[in-house]
Amino acid sequence: MKKILAFVIVFTLSNISLFSQDISGDWSGIAKKGSKEITFVFKIKHENSKYLSTMSVPTFRVSGIKPTTTTFANGKLIIDGSNVGMKYEGSFNSKANQFEGIYKEGGVELLLNLKKGSIKIDEAKRPQEPIKPYPYYEEEVVFKNNEANISLAGTLTLPNKNGKFPVVILISGSGPQDRDETFMGHKPFLVLSDYLTKQGIGVLRFDDRGQGESTGDFGNATTEDFSKDVLSAISYLKTRKEVDVKNIGLVGHSEGGIIAPLVANNSKDVAFIVLLASTGILGEELSVIQSKTFRQFPVKDEVAYEKNTRKAIAIVTSNKSDVEIENELTAHYNNFIRPILTSLNVPEDKINLFIEGQLKTSLKPWSRYFLQYNPADEIEKLKIPVLSLNGSKDTQVNAKMNQDGIRNALIKGGNKDYKIVELENLNHFFQECKTGRMDEYRKIEQTFSPTALKEISSWILQKI
Repeated sequence: MKKILAFVIVFTLSNISLFSQDISGDWSGIAKKGSKEITFVFKIKHENSKYLSTMSVPTFRVSGIKPTTTTFANGKLIIDGSNVGMKYEGSFNSKANQFEGIYKEGGVELLLNLKKGSIKIDEAKRPQEPIKPYPYYEEEVVFKNNEANISLAGTLTLPNKNGKFPVVILISGSGPQDRDETFMGHKPFLVLSDYLTKQGIGVLRFDDRGQGESTGDFGNATTEDFSKDVLSAISYLKTRKEVDVKNIGLVGHSEGGIIAPLVANNSKDVAFIVLLASTGILGEELSVIQSKTFRQFPVKDEVAYEKNTRKAIAIVTSNKSDVEIENELTAHYNNFIRPILTSLNVPEDKINLFIEGQLKTSLKPWSRYFLQYNPADEIEKLKIPVLSLNGSKDTQVNAKMNQDGIRNALIKGGNKDYKIVELENLNHFFQECKTGRMDEYRKIEQTFSPTALKEISSWILQKI
């Protein structure tokens, strides 16, 4: 999976203290974004004359991110995580004994210096997270997706080591996720898993391909590829004597909620599904809405902005060659986005970085698939029980619009065993909140609303 260049020893007088040895170990630093400090830790290993690295962001309690390549030559460290949308480039300063460079992610560029050793930060209080020893059975597991030739690592929790139990598979949202769906200092899947297992429902949760202990290439995977990982999880559960194979269910959050119907329609072994903050509209429509909702700059003409956004999507989803699409999209962004940012006095280098980030995101296989995927088409085919929950203050996935899409698809398909609930004052991660905005997630002590947890478990227990 990883193509990593060999370590090159450079015998220069000024840097011989570093270059005469490898750079294995932890390298950490703090970058500033406005008034916020973000801690990064890179664990670098030297194996067979090559470097491998794993990135953690303790500030957000994110770990196990595996960049594609790590190279060190002539005093320059490059950690290329194009598979997850990041890159770090730094040069070694022998006087300061640190790498000094730039961390890039999407259109964001941060100054980041790395020193040898790790940094610990104070953990925010998360009272819902369980503390070991747990009052149930827990096992670390690994299963294969033979078609993709990858191994997926996860955790299986069961009410008891002995017996036969219903089991649900948790399916994470978009972006590289670990088995706990760690995000903004919270571990929602850990809390959900703990709650369900205590209610008598087994849970399998796993690291996304290429993340944590799982192998594979996340950056070139699509929603359909992720659905095949879940199908592999179902196959694995069927080999376990503790699993009631007639009661295997799927619980998908956000993108996981559009993966779940795709999986269920390609398996005879799914008994029910739970959609959490799932969409029910065409990917293109969601993308247009989010591009306006989360845009970080003002525009004078919203109609023209939407028209140009749709034009960009049309280019991305066309049947032209990759080279033609990239050339057309580059020209379009330069004609469309550059004048807007220039009028706002954004420096040219920042504009170039923003457009570069937009291009990388737009051209990923995931984006091209997602924009053309309509979850309603798969939801319409479902003949199994469905629970759909959305938060009324979800700013990422509008509850009413998307639940209307889900409801209409179920009615059109003739499914009579479904329940759709909009939960008051909950955000995209089902936290009780004030605004629902993304910058609020980390500030909230609660990880998962007890109301939502009870709604999920009670419905599942009625269906098994």
